[in-house]
Amino acid sequence: MGKLFLDKSKRHWWKSAVFYQIYPKSFQDTTGSGVGDICGIISRLDYLENLGIDGIWLSPVCKSPQVDNGYDISDYCGIDPMFGTMEDMEELIAEAKKRGISIIFDLVLNHSSDQHPWFLEALKGKDNPYHDYYIWRDGEADEPPNEMRATFGGSAWTYVPELKEWYFHQFAVEQPDLNWENPAMRKDLYKFIRFWVEKGIEGFRLDVIDQIGKDADLQITCNGPKLHDYFRELSAEAFIEEGLVSVGEAWGSTPERAKLYSAPDGSEFSMVFQFEHICLDQEPGKDKWDMIPLPLPKLKECYCRWQQELYGCGWNSLFFNNHDLPRVVSRWGNDKEYRVESAKMLATMLHGMQGTPYIYQGEELGMTNIALPIEQYVDIETLNVYNERIALGYDPEEVMKSIYARSRDNGRTPMQWSAGKNGGFTEGTPWLPVNENYKEINAEAALSDPDSVFYYYQKLIQMRKTYPVFSEGSFTLLCPKDEKIFAYTRDTKDAHMLVVCNFTDETLEFEIPKAYKDAEVLISNYQDKVSGLRPYEAYMLYYKETE
Repeated sequence: MGKLFLDKSKRHWWKSAVFYQIYPKSFQDTTGSGVGDICGIISRLDYLENLGIDGIWLSPVCKSPQVDNGYDISDYCGIDPMFGTMEDMEELIAEAKKRGISIIFDLVLNHSSDQHPWFLEALKGKDNPYHDYYIWRDGEADEPPNEMRATFGGSAWTYVPELKEWYFHQFAVEQPDLNWENPAMRKDLYKFIRFWVEKGIEGFRLDVIDQIGKDADLQITCNGPKLHDYFRELSAEAFIEEGLVSVGEAWGSTPERAKLYSAPDGSEFSMVFQFEHICLDQEPGKDKWDMIPLPLPKLKECYCRWQQELYGCGWNSLFFNNHDLPRVVSRWGNDKEYRVESAKMLATMLHGMQGTPYIYQGEELGMTNIALPIEQYVDIETLNVYNERIALGYDPEEVMKSIYARSRDNGRTPMQWSAGKNGGFTEGTPWLPVNENYKEINAEAALSDPDSVFYYYQKLIQMRKTYPVFSEGSFTLLCPKDEKIFAYTRDTKDAHMLVVCNFTDETLEFEIPKAYKDAEVLISNYQDKVSGLRPYEAYMLYYKETE
């Protein structure tokens, strides 16, 4: 099945596109170092072209001490040697473009590394011009400015005795937040963006971008009072003239805010990357480590609201997985008896909606979560929560149960290419263990099986380019209170699509609406058609009205 190419000269080409996120450290190693590299990505471009994707969202490859796996940048215009060279990056951009694949850079504009030259200068004194590139408050060593907590645990303030000041960091101590109130700092960031655009980068995913308008004194992190002013300036300075794809990661977004973030006029960003659906299987008022079974009616209500409220006035990203999240087939599917069926079902549910889908590496294979001894985890957030909860007296078994289900390392295990050594990822010792199921779940096996998850994703990707109803149709939720079935329709003036998904391992009854009795089956995760819904069964039905 040949790839269908999009016309990327059209301003909103990304509305029919599908992106693929690569976490470079875990994708493909070509040196034996145990760490993935840019040359490894180049070597797998034919695989990605075969899948049919239109763009790669590339997690950070800029120079970094790697405290937070590259999200702590020390040089915005340099490639980290662990990944390769600038020449390698230029080759990747060129080779991807030959295959109709755009490279979308992951850019961290909320904070830098504490090893960034700006911060090293800032430490030299209050009179240094770079001091004001960060957020500082006077104070005594034993009295932080306020009680704010960092996302990764501990205080959001760190004291510098030499300056008798505290600096603010929403994440790790080594990730000081940038001061967006400083126009000189903002202008310097825009220079970095233009640097990469000149290299051929065609868009940016903007990490935790809704936090740049923070007010540390008022303990406001997301959606600060000047946020949209910053967004509009950023867009005007860096994105609009170039016609670039801009993706705003916004954990605190609501549909109302997303309408501003992703307004059709492009005054802010192309689309929003929001997480409301991701938080539905955690205990209300607690954090992600405190789990509850997925309440399907709430998931349906959430998706319905976003689909309907953004229709015609905004644009959403569609995703289940990324480098910060566990594998969805383990989370909301059945990664044992019905791994293939539930992986396809979840893909059907998501890709039938309006928005731009993002496939995370290995998702197209149905890769699963991993369970490791605590000593083998690398993720700073995972290690911090383990230590904190053990210190608070939590049951170690329960703590590990949460980590197995939620750790970010679930999504960071090496890509499983073959049944060979280390899943074909590296000839060396992988930086993070390869999931033991790689001998059964791998790309080589998937490519040789016409009924694999891979080819199911390939078909879904092609359908988005073939049928305008995917990008243009309105959304109507069916059976909203059903706790086992997720069903909806997508409708344009003359085209209609029905999507039905069984979220259980039970056989269920579902009455197909009369209008779809003779409709075309666009895709189904079972080969034959029956009246009921088998375990994790999913399908899309389609018909077009004739004059």
